[in-house]
Amino acid sequence: MGVSTAASQPHLPGARGPLSRAVIELVTSQAPPSTAPVPAGALDDGWDEDHQLALYLCYELHYRGFAGVDAAWEWDPGLLGLRGQLEQAFLRSLRAELGSVPPLADQLRELLVEPVDGDGPSYFLLRGGQRWQVREYLVHRSLYHLKEADPQAWVIPRLHGAAQAALVAIEYDEYGGGRPERVHSRLFAEMMTDFDLEPGYGHYLDAVPAPALAVVNLMSLFALHRAHRGALVGQFAAVEITSSPGSARLAAAFERLGAGPAGTGFYLEHVEADAVHEQLVRHGVIEALLKDEPELEEDIAFGLAASTLAEERLARHLLSCWEQQRSSLLAPLDDAPALLP
Repeated sequence: MGVSTAASQPHLPGARGPLSRAVIELVTSQAPPSTAPVPAGALDDGWDEDHQLALYLCYELHYRGFAGVDAAWEWDPGLLGLRGQLEQAFLRSLRAELGSVPPLADQLRELLVEPVDGDGPSYFLLRGGQRWQVREYLVHRSLYHLKEADPQAWVIPRLHGAAQAALVAIEYDEYGGGRPERVHSRLFAEMMTDFDLEPGYGHYLDAVPAPALAVVNLMSLFALHRAHRGALVGQFAAVEITSSPGSARLAAAFERLGAGPAGTGFYLEHVEADAVHEQLVRHGVIEALLKDEPELEEDIAFGLAASTLAEERLARHLLSCWEQQRSSLLAPLDDAPALLP
């Protein structure tokens, strides 16, 4: 298996309900309607499989698109109208579950305290995770890490001055510092290959469930709306502040399970890089942005809290499945435990 090329496009997945079916039927039709139909009751739960896949399909048109889908669908008014309804329903579900958002300073302070005996996926995999669980973890993460830093790039023209300069410095590292072989998405693809996974962009879309889709969709939702630029900064901060210690645990876990240099390189890169990025995002981006636009503090706090919630939902899904020795994917890999009758 080779690393996918920049021009490769994934194929459309199968539908998971009326919303995703409506999006798929729209983008494969010859004559776009002026409005996209929304089935009654389909927007009640913004977290469910159908809703998250439909939203992901809409957003992916702004990235690489899909094989056989006309690029003009990216800006089709009817499809954008449907996407807007999906976004509002997702935000309603998100805010309902979040409740009161803690102050930004409190959230940042809490993220800086690394628990000695944590219970997230990186701790689980380090303590005694199995190879099939690592492979599943990489499949879940592939929908983001094979386009790592792309969602955050949308916010660059929406920031200015010192905050913009600091964010661009972080993004420059994410894209390999000018070295194509060090681009983080390429390092992730090489890690997938080391674990005998297909590294093609979007290859596992049919297998990835809603909790993992929601993590990526949240980034895209914030990134594609100038009104949510503060929330995108909050999301980025959540990732960068927590990444370094988690990456160290994952690299150690993978090495224990026999990964070669390519199988640990992605996370070893993040141990060092994100230790620097944590300082840059807190002081260079957030502090500078609040100095220029103090009214964005609540939005940054919301983005940070929302990102943390989405990650916690994914973690609960993974651990619940793995503790029962069953696959966390919709389409299990060939080395996953056999399903119990």
